[in-house]
Parts: sequence; C-alpha cells; structure tokens
Amino acid sequence: MRAYERLLKYVLINTTSYEDGDMTPTGQGEFELAFLLAEEMKDLGLSDVSVDEHAYTYGFLPASPGYEKCRAIGFIAHLDTVDDCGGTDTHPQLIEKYDGGRIALGDSGRVLDPDLFPHLKDCVGKTIITTDGTSVLGADDKAGIAAIMTLCQRLIREKIPHGRISVCFTPDEEIGHGAALLDLKRFGADLAYTVDGSVPAELEYETFNAAAAHLTAHGISVHPGCAKGKMINAMKVIMEADSMLPTDQVPEKTDGREGFYHLTGMRGNVSEASSDYILRDHDAELFEKRKQKMLGIVQALNSKYGEGTISCRIMDQYRNMAEVIAKHPEVVEAAESAIRKAGLEPFSEPVRGGTDGAQLSFRGLPCPNLGTGVYAYHGFYEHAVAEEMDTCVDILIHLVSIFSGMREAEGSFNNT
Repeated sequence: MRAYERLLKYVLINTTSYEDGDMTPTGQGEFELAFLLAEEMKDLGLSDVSVDEHAYTYGFLPASPGYEKCRAIGFIAHLDTVDDCGGTDTHPQLIEKYDGGRIALGDSGRVLDPDLFPHLKDCVGKTIITTDGTSVLGADDKAGIAAIMTLCQRLIREKIPHGRISVCFTPDEEIGHGAALLDLKRFGADLAYTVDGSVPAELEYETFNAAAAHLTAHGISVHPGCAKGKMINAMKVIMEADSMLPTDQVPEKTDGREGFYHLTGMRGNVSEASSDYILRDHDAELFEKRKQKMLGIVQALNSKYGEGTISCRIMDQYRNMAEVIAKHPEVVEAAESAIRKAGLEPFSEPVRGGTDGAQLSFRGLPCPNLGTGVYAYHGFYEHAVAEEMDTCVDILIHLVSIFSGMREAEGSFNNT
C-alpha cells in the first residue's frame, strides 16, 4: 500500500486537539486513530505494540540478525490535527494526473491556485490530495504516520536489514504537549526523527523557542448611565494591552529568524475579559525579553488601573533544538545523505514553529524533522502530493540503511 492510500484512510478520523482541554489526549478521536494504527502495526508484524492511557502508540521492529549492535533509530509522528478551519471533519478529494490548473475545493468556492502555491507547477501529471474546502486536510501529521507505516511495511516485505526500529505516534502535538509523556525508556531509541515537515528535501533542526501567554483582566461594571469615574471595561484593558505590543512583530509581518507575538484568541465582557498569545523567537535571549515584555505591560496597566486589574500567566512550550543537535552532527549528516540517495539536494531553514523533536531533544533524544510531501498546513488549502510522499518513504528507507552501516564506536556512517 502506498503512503497516500493510507493517508486517505487516516484523514477520515477526526483527531482535532483542543487548547482548552484538561486531559491528554484532548480529543477522543485520537484514541480511535491510535487503536486503528495499533492493529495495523500488529498486522504488519511489529512487536510489543501498545496504546497507553494517553493514546501514545508504540510499536517496534527488532534488529535484523547480525545488526543487533546498530544504534536504535526512532520515528515519530503525531495523531492530532489543529482546531482550525472546521477541525478535521474531513472530506478529501483525489486529483489524479493533475493538469497544472486551478483546483476547485469541492463546492466551497475555494480554489487551490498554482499562482499562490507555485510548487504545484512542478506537479503536472502527479496525484494531488486536497480538502473539499470545508476543513483542514489533516495531513499534518497523518502523512507522517502514513510514511512511517509504509516504511515498516517495506522493511518487512523487502527484507531490508536494519537495527532496532522504534515507532511512536503521539497525541496533542498541535497544542504543545506531544512529547511530554512519551516514555523514552519504553521507546528505547538512541536517536530519532519526527516525520512532520513539508518538502521532501528539507531537513529541519532549528526551531523556535516557544511559550503561551494568557492575560486575564478584571473590570468594574456599572450602569453606563452613571459610569463616569467608576467603570473599568475589562475588554478595553485587554485591547490596551495588545496595543502596547510592537505592531510589526506579528506573524504576518515577520519571516526567517524574526520572532513574534501572536494573538490567538479573545473573549469577555465588561467585568472580565481574557486573551491568548503565543510567543516565538529563535534567539533565546530575545525570547526571554518577549516574556518580560508581556509582564511589563501587565505591571504598567496595574499601575494605571489598580493592582489586580490584569494578570498574565506564561507557560513555556518548547526550546530551540539546534543547541542539542549541534552536539550530535551524525543525525544531520545521515539525513542529508539519505535525501541525496533519493535524488534530491538537502536544505535546511529555521522552522517557524516546532515539533515533538524540540522537546525530545532536550529530554536527551536528538530528534530532527523530516518532510512528508504536504503543503499549506493548518488551512483549507492544505494538500499532499502522492509521489512526494513516496519519496519521503524512500528517504526513510535510505536513512535506516545508512544507520545499519554505521560503525557504532565511531558514530560515523558509510555513504556507499
């Protein structure tokens, strides 16, 4: 079975995760997909397959005879999808032998336009998987899951020699919790790769430092007819706080290594209002300054309106994995070699986001990110290219073979 065929099955399961959830996983559909994958892994021949109480789904391929001393390599993808654009009540559509033109997304009135997504111009004749324009596709990261499952199938079917292979599918990555409860001892990998990127040739190992910030304002509500000198409108306090942030340091005005403050939600009334932000920066020092900026705004507004008018809770989410990966250059070198063996030239750019690998790297498991052949994540225009998904599987196969040929003591690998 090709990876895209698996994807078409997986996206039919709604695995939306929710920022305000109070347990892991936050979406029960994540369990549905987890149990489906567990059964598929058993059918393929993986061992020690299990789904724990938080939907972490584990499976293993023991080392081939004679390859027991190879370093154990892990592959990770996440079960959940974003709570954006209708979540993942998904109705995919398959465009075979793409003609290079605009693709109507069902009856939604939305169109996948190659002028907006120029890479489509290189996809003529290929198979494109899109949404019907009413939700995200959910290929982030079900395409990664499909690639890993197809990898396992090929390793077994084609009798490709390999060291120990560890697989884990994680919940709630989209809300920053994906790696938090992954049992590294059970996983048993020496190094790992998340399969959660986009372009097949891209290797990602530099992420944002990330935090979430929640502001809560308490107002004084009185009748507007006699409000002068008495009313404090909590919604306006929240709006004032937002106005004190740099207007040019937002996602829509930044790129590359430029960080930002991103307002993700607001709610409230005169008496109480709140807002949610994500804070991002590749530079650790600038990241700390962003957090201090939020706290400084709170202090200034409390001085203006009275102590306790507004508060801020900041939650760190993940750190830039680059400082960890720099100590393990072989994980990058091997991936670059695998990409070249697939006929592509590898490249890397700073990730304007994060992956489970960011948390895992700081927990002691170096874990860069590999591509899936999926584009336009987190929106109605999300789409996958079937042939590029195949290439991503090929890259994983090459990567396994490279580590199977590594000299354990030196940590080097054989490019031949």
